[in-house]
Amino acid sequence: MEEMDFVKHADKINELLARYGVKFGIYKNNVFNEQLFPFDPIPRVIERGEFARLERGLKQRVLALNYFLKDIYSKKQIVKDGVIPEDFIFASSGYLAECEGVMPAKGIYSHISGIDLVKGKDGVWYILEDNLRVPSGASYPMIARELCRRSAPDLFQKASLEDNRNYAGQLRRVMDHVNAGGHTVILTPGRYNAAYFEHSYLAEQTGAHLVTGSELIAENDRLYYISSNGTKEQVGAVYRRISDEYLDPMTFKAESLIGIPHIFEVFRKGNVALMNAPGNGVADDKGIYYFVPRMIRYYLDEEPVLSNAPTYLPFYREDMQYVLEHFDRLVLKDVAEAGGYGVVFGDSMTKEQKADFIGLLKREPRRFIAQEVIDFQDLDIVDQGKIVPRKADLRAFVLMADEPLVWKSGLTRFSRNTDSFIVNSSQGGGFKDTWVLSQ
Repeated sequence: MEEMDFVKHADKINELLARYGVKFGIYKNNVFNEQLFPFDPIPRVIERGEFARLERGLKQRVLALNYFLKDIYSKKQIVKDGVIPEDFIFASSGYLAECEGVMPAKGIYSHISGIDLVKGKDGVWYILEDNLRVPSGASYPMIARELCRRSAPDLFQKASLEDNRNYAGQLRRVMDHVNAGGHTVILTPGRYNAAYFEHSYLAEQTGAHLVTGSELIAENDRLYYISSNGTKEQVGAVYRRISDEYLDPMTFKAESLIGIPHIFEVFRKGNVALMNAPGNGVADDKGIYYFVPRMIRYYLDEEPVLSNAPTYLPFYREDMQYVLEHFDRLVLKDVAEAGGYGVVFGDSMTKEQKADFIGLLKREPRRFIAQEVIDFQDLDIVDQGKIVPRKADLRAFVLMADEPLVWKSGLTRFSRNTDSFIVNSSQGGGFKDTWVLSQ
């Protein structure tokens, strides 16, 4: 397809996105600012064979991560066998001792996984990050594709590509697979959450109730939804979009005003499914990321299909030495941060900043990972009527029921700044549709 065919529809599509409230929110200086998520009409196109390889690697990775979570909250065999250091696991802020011995419905921990990848200029796909807690972003390519179809229906009649409108149905099947009996709800922190649009959109698309914590109550080891007429109806599955620490004030943060008292006890007794399961954060810790290839070999007895970005752990003496010797060519990431925050490039620091950072690194080696800077591919975007190249990544979504299923689409995010490698929406990035060719 001709790029200009898409360019001429850009304004119309963004106007529709604005009308439908396709926004994200950012808290800055304790002020909530809501803004549109800029959409670029030129899609990322992935060939069928190329996506098939991504699909194999993503399924493999998510399977291994689920095995790891089941293991780490029960027998801890991977630790006993010396594959991952014990201190490294239990020092993770995502590890929750409260989840020890708690088995989620059907043994599934990560029902919805968002795996971030980039494609290097060498043509190789690298996994940058695993998101297994409350990964967001699927709603944006869903609604963008729908609005693009309305704006330019003839273009889609000519294209041989996978239809991405099946995500809601796939998500609903996962919800039903683990439902312990009763309604399915999507639990949102409320209107001022950054991803509230997605919460409401997915509720509409899946037929689930959109609820806040005040509309749910745990009684007699069951969870109930308080309907508009005041009656209580049992809930069997909760797709929760709030963080672990705010989920249950009786188990986690006592000051939480958005959670549901005793919901964790209902979950622990198997009377409600929580999607994703509490405690998943230990598996998407940026430090644990280093060990995922080892997990694949350990649990699946297979070689990883997809590669991690070359990564170093200052936790290990030899890696610390490498980081110090090659500091200027590395990117360093705080393992507790997300959304593009806590990321620094060695070559961007002043001499004083570098000295301060190295001092912090030596004091808190578990806090950081270091990675080689991958010169990943640029994709064309429309900027003020001109087509220009910008860095872009891909968030792939993997759903888990009886087996992993990779959505044949994804969220492609791009930087709107020249030469910037940071693509997150919270850092000013935009998004585009991801086309997977069907033939």
